[in-house]
Amino acid sequence: MHFSGLGTATPTTRYTKAECLTAFQASDWFGRLDARSHLIARTVLQRDNGIETRHLALDSLAESFAIDPDTLARRFLAHAPALATRAAERALGTAALSAEQIDAVIVSTCTGYLCPGLTGYVIERLGLRADVQAYDLVGHGCAAALPNLQLASTLLASERCEHVLSVCVEVSSAAMYLDNDPGVLVSACLFGDGAGAAVLSRSPRTTGRQVEWLDGASLIVPTERDALMFEQRGGMLRNILTRAVPTLAAEYAARVLLTVLERTDLTADDIAAWIMHAGGRDVLLAMEQRLDLDANDLRYSAAMLREYGNLSSAFVFFVLEAALADDAPGGHWWLSSFGAGFSCYGALLQVQ
Repeated sequence: MHFSGLGTATPTTRYTKAECLTAFQASDWFGRLDARSHLIARTVLQRDNGIETRHLALDSLAESFAIDPDTLARRFLAHAPALATRAAERALGTAALSAEQIDAVIVSTCTGYLCPGLTGYVIERLGLRADVQAYDLVGHGCAAALPNLQLASTLLASERCEHVLSVCVEVSSAAMYLDNDPGVLVSACLFGDGAGAAVLSRSPRTTGRQVEWLDGASLIVPTERDALMFEQRGGMLRNILTRAVPTLAAEYAARVLLTVLERTDLTADDIAAWIMHAGGRDVLLAMEQRLDLDANDLRYSAAMLREYGNLSSAFVFFVLEAALADDAPGGHWWLSSFGAGFSCYGALLQVQ
């Protein structure tokens, strides 16, 4: 499987940590939450948490505190199809392919639910063929990009598809929830809105850098499900985020990496670039320690986290795009994501 094109998209509205804290303190929610919650919010938003700005589908931050099921559902419907389509258009553009050439489309999200799913909106807005294969994937959380790409690889290997469009879109501002739980409060300070897309093809592109998917692996640990998950509360999504996440993410990332390295007779020293999901600053630090990396190895993940926050499933598309734009050294690249499940995925890429 070859990457023929990449594209990303975010809302135009961009907010700093300081602006988020000011808006929180001015909201009705500030009075509803206790003193410990005030301290947590100030600590996360005033200190270095690895995030400086986030792009949110909000005309003003005051809108984020209108937390009810109908408002959140309308926000997801208003912005998820638009962001997904923009990212997909850019991926098609960099692939120099037309919409009619796409044989299958796969869309992943965890921040909202539509039936019919998001694929129908993407098909309509892009003008994809009526007989295109369409797959809506849900439930993978932040990890979703890799399962999405794994399905694309399977479709291409079947030889029934020449080109597959892969899209991950998250409107985290449509999954806003607040209460006095520390994990809920930290989540509200971490996530941003955005979409990433890739066109995957059976044959390599004829211009630009060549990116080929060589091998991949996954690890699902249901006994750790409660460490990181969405639950339904009052008709809304409530994010459960525990202190165990950085350690679990780093440990499972190491296991998945080792599985592929042993299978391909490589070592970590053979990896020229690391394209990693960053749940937050603490996750990156745990990854550095467990994988014996330094900050420079994870510079693309850190840079995307600083500018956009945690974009959930879309994040690794931004990291891959940044590494390619920076002309990172060719060779073997490692692409990895983790998320709800508890799950972790990895893929070995060959980049020229």
